[in-house]
Amino acid sequence: MRTIRIVLAAIAAIALLLSTAAAASAAPRHYRHYVALGDSYTSGPLIPLPKLDPFGCFRSTSNYPSMVADSLDVDRFTDISCGGANTSHMTAPQSVPLGQNPPQFSALRSDTDLVTVGIGGNDSGLFGKLVDTCPTLRASDPTGNPCQQHFTVDGVDTIKALLPKTQAAIQQVLAGIHARSPQAKVLAIGYPRIAPAEGYCPNVLPFANGDYAWLSSVEEALNAAVSNAVEADGQSSYVDNYTPSFGHDACQAPGVAWINGKDLNLLAAAPYHPLYAGMEGEAKVIRQQLR
Repeated sequence: MRTIRIVLAAIAAIALLLSTAAAASAAPRHYRHYVALGDSYTSGPLIPLPKLDPFGCFRSTSNYPSMVADSLDVDRFTDISCGGANTSHMTAPQSVPLGQNPPQFSALRSDTDLVTVGIGGNDSGLFGKLVDTCPTLRASDPTGNPCQQHFTVDGVDTIKALLPKTQAAIQQVLAGIHARSPQAKVLAIGYPRIAPAEGYCPNVLPFANGDYAWLSSVEEALNAAVSNAVEADGQSSYVDNYTPSFGHDACQAPGVAWINGKDLNLLAAAPYHPLYAGMEGEAKVIRQQLR
């Protein structure tokens, strides 16, 4: 019996050591200075409550960077993301209503040890071209793909043709971050799904039925550009938000959808932009990757 008790005690001790080691490995690293860079899919326009520095960036206190910073209990947190930003605004100031956002790289320091950057969707006006053009073409062919046809010239998809340039620009952004904050863990944040994999909701997402699949293919190509830039950089990590947002597209019910549809909601989100639920979902994905 004494031998059995010794064996059981040894097993219990080993189990305790293993569980302690597992818990330690799962615990997130403590970060001294977290900087969030990005466009409106980072800043979170109209998600309560907005910051005023400057107001025209529509930077929410409930965007995913704020949630990540709070959950990690970072020593210092700087969110310099701004609605409408593109890769050029990493090194150049951005004029916005009622003010100006400084170059986003100005927030980086030599002791910055965590950086998230969500950028690329506004380069070459990509997102703007889609949401400004596609809804106006639905009536001409509701079940077809008039927007895809509009942007296809001589057999070339002119929207996707913009993405190699975007990829190169994102790679330069990543290099710029490393140069300014060489000790930082850098996460390039992918964009969440806007359109459903199946079905349509023209009252919410007023694209022609055949353009839903094309819109998703454009998003996949954009995310591939971000991911490829990370791979070429070799020192950053890509955060996939497209896969986890399956079933959380703009067509889903309130509380389930991560993305707002066409309507402006002054107390929730700008058109075609993340809702609070989306920011919460993305923050969870980022936290899981950091663990």
